[in-house]
Amino acid sequence: MLALAATAAHGQITLKSPSWNELAERDRQVLAPLQSDWNNLDGQRKQKWLGLAKRYPTLQPEEQQRIQTQMQEWSRLTPDQRNDARERYKSLKSLPPEKKDAVREKWQEYQNLPPDKKRELAAKAPPPPAPAAGSRPPPQQPARTPAKPPAAPPTPVPHPATP
Repeated sequence: MLALAATAAHGQITLKSPSWNELAERDRQVLAPLQSDWNNLDGQRKQKWLGLAKRYPTLQPEEQQRIQTQMQEWSRLTPDQRNDARERYKSLKSLPPEKKDAVREKWQEYQNLPPDKKRELAAKAPPPPAPAAGSRPPPQQPARTPAKPPAAPPTPVPHPATP
């Protein structure tokens, strides 16, 4: 009976999920770009962001600025865009090391392009991939398979700000 009680108690362990107003002032300052979304995040994501906020003071100013910029960009994404970014991140994480290196190299090449060239590439970007099998397409667009892949080079995938 004791083992059953321990198992039941173990199943109820939850991560602390503080509301925005419960955060320390220094954490709210660091995480300010996420304020509008904070109370909708699950406990696990909140804990990851709080871990970043705790490390933030030890980071170099350039790294702090990069993180702030990424959080601001992340906060402007729609929920669908965020899910897409998470999926791209997961797929990149599962690549073998040599393919990861190739992606990093391509990303660095893209980062070194002048802004006008980046805009040009973005304008030529292929449409988002078709929905996965078993998922429903958006109501305003019928599901269809393209006849042939687009000729434009793929748009580099930025590293998402989600920890």
